[in-house]
Amino acid sequence: MTEQQNMMSRLARDTGGNMLALGALGLLVTMSLVGGGVDMSRAYKVQSRLQAACDAGVLAGRKAVRTSGFDTNAEDTADSFFNNNFDETEHGASGTSFTVVSPDNGNTVNGSASTGVNSTIMRAFGFNTIDLAVSCSASMGVGNSDVTMVLDTTGSMGSRIGYGGPTKIVMLRDAMKNFYDTVQTATAGGNARIRYAFVPYSSSVNVGRLIYDQDPDYLVDEYTIQSREPVYTTTTVEELAGWEDPVTTTGSGQSGQDLIDYEQIGSDVFTNKNDCLDTLPSDTSWATSGSTSTESDTSVNGSGQQVTTTTVSSTQTRLEYTCVYEKVKVGNKKRWRWVPYEALYQREYYDYTFDTRDPVYTTVETNVFDRFAYKPVTYDVSTFKTFSPVTTPTGNNGSGQTSTWEGCIEERSTIPANGFSYNRIQGITPTAALDLDIDTAPDPFDDDTRWAPMWPNVAWYRTSWVSYGRGGRWEMSNVAESETGEQPSSFCPRAGQLLTTMSESAFDAYADSLYPEGNTYHDIGILWGARVSSPQGIFADNVNEDPSNGGNVSRHLIFMTDGALVTNNSIQTAYGIEFHDRRVTGNGSNNQNSRHNSRFLALCEAVKAKGIRLWVIAFDTGLTNDLESCASSDSAFTANDADELNSAFQEIANEVGELRIVQ
Repeated sequence: MTEQQNMMSRLARDTGGNMLALGALGLLVTMSLVGGGVDMSRAYKVQSRLQAACDAGVLAGRKAVRTSGFDTNAEDTADSFFNNNFDETEHGASGTSFTVVSPDNGNTVNGSASTGVNSTIMRAFGFNTIDLAVSCSASMGVGNSDVTMVLDTTGSMGSRIGYGGPTKIVMLRDAMKNFYDTVQTATAGGNARIRYAFVPYSSSVNVGRLIYDQDPDYLVDEYTIQSREPVYTTTTVEELAGWEDPVTTTGSGQSGQDLIDYEQIGSDVFTNKNDCLDTLPSDTSWATSGSTSTESDTSVNGSGQQVTTTTVSSTQTRLEYTCVYEKVKVGNKKRWRWVPYEALYQREYYDYTFDTRDPVYTTVETNVFDRFAYKPVTYDVSTFKTFSPVTTPTGNNGSGQTSTWEGCIEERSTIPANGFSYNRIQGITPTAALDLDIDTAPDPFDDDTRWAPMWPNVAWYRTSWVSYGRGGRWEMSNVAESETGEQPSSFCPRAGQLLTTMSESAFDAYADSLYPEGNTYHDIGILWGARVSSPQGIFADNVNEDPSNGGNVSRHLIFMTDGALVTNNSIQTAYGIEFHDRRVTGNGSNNQNSRHNSRFLALCEAVKAKGIRLWVIAFDTGLTNDLESCASSDSAFTANDADELNSAFQEIANEVGELRIVQ
């Protein structure tokens, strides 16, 4: 026993009336009570701080979990946060330890912490330290969340960062899939509803099917496009209408006769020819022998008449009698004598019938393609907007050209103002820019409020020849009509999607379908991201669909871009061909970028005013002041490679989820 315990024992056995001893005993009891209270009060405060540090550690460790699970980085983060929140020296503690583990590879992080508090008064009673231990656990839970991804899929996303490796669009696809996996893991075992919407953008957005399915009357039936129209010349020609009745004529012909047999027909000889001739039979006439054939042929002669020739051909033979002289030798002399001969001849004989018809003509006027007139042309788009094929006379030499709508749109009416702004009372001003109205539905009787299908196949801009020194070139021309023109580039990204729950395979398939092309128009991307996310807009029924669990819904819009806004006045965009249409600029070129950027910033403010958290990721580009101001507070990221892009998406996924202390 200790010295204090021996003294207390002796006092207990002493029955004498020692008041001093009793007073000392009372003092010791009082000291133990007061000291215990003081030290326990300190220990309670330290334990509370230890618990808070433990909670901070596991929360930070869970938040640091990425696709690799609870790895060394997450563990180090947990340790760091614990150490930053518990200082042994400050609390008079020693022997502090903190351990974190995860039984499910990161979804839940468990921790345990212990320390010893150095006692003050109770040290006099042999209690040097007070041992403390706490446990803690943090898990990521996701409530009902709607996530709209507005994704820059312009041409630069097809490039690579540095040498080799995947393209930026492939990096984006991978980061999207990891985002899905993180959120899905956090919802495992729960009943939270997670929905995704997508708006890929370049110089337009592919939302035509969304609009048409919502209401076909939201799209115009007639629209004026910078295009070309065939010009024809009228030519008068005589066209054959038929033939007059035939006039029949006949004729005959024959081939030359051929000797096919020749023989002497008598033994008499004559001294002169006349005596021989007097004895010959008369010549026989031609007689048909063998078969007869008939052929017909119709042709047009040099006079334009139609002639049908019928030929009947036959083989004929005849006998002919004649006297010829022979040389005979009598003794040593030659002598002449006449002898009768019979000759058999053969020929081909032809009978012809000619049916000749004179032509009958009629005078016909025909339109012959001459050239194209390049100018604004008003088209009937009532069939085209239904995604049915439509044929227009815009092919080579005015030939028919068939095309079907891909789904990209041209925006409704706007004004070419220098700048735009947003406030909660008036919304976006100037208010005459109907294209920037996020929520108001179109009026079916007012085309200014309706959208139009973008029709690349019929779009053309006007050109004229501009001389430069000894040469020149064709350039865009601001004339009302020209005889020359060129077809602009036109880009249509992947079709957008309204908010919906998605399986992993469906989500991955959508991510893999993204492709890079076109110019960067941030304003058209954020505009339609706002429209598919707005609880007050044309898709409100979809946005406001109540989850089956009855909980609240948090709304997020992720805006990812790999570059600054880049416009072009010679391509077809959601605002037509700006050089001619001048819907955004006053003269087709001035301040085009700044005007679109002003629209973009006003729309960012309108999105945030709806209670939607707006995340911005600047990928392989600087986080400009405009991009940072577009984002909600603490919601802007830069990413210079695939790992950083993935980390940005992971940070957002963790914020979409709800970190909570389990115990």
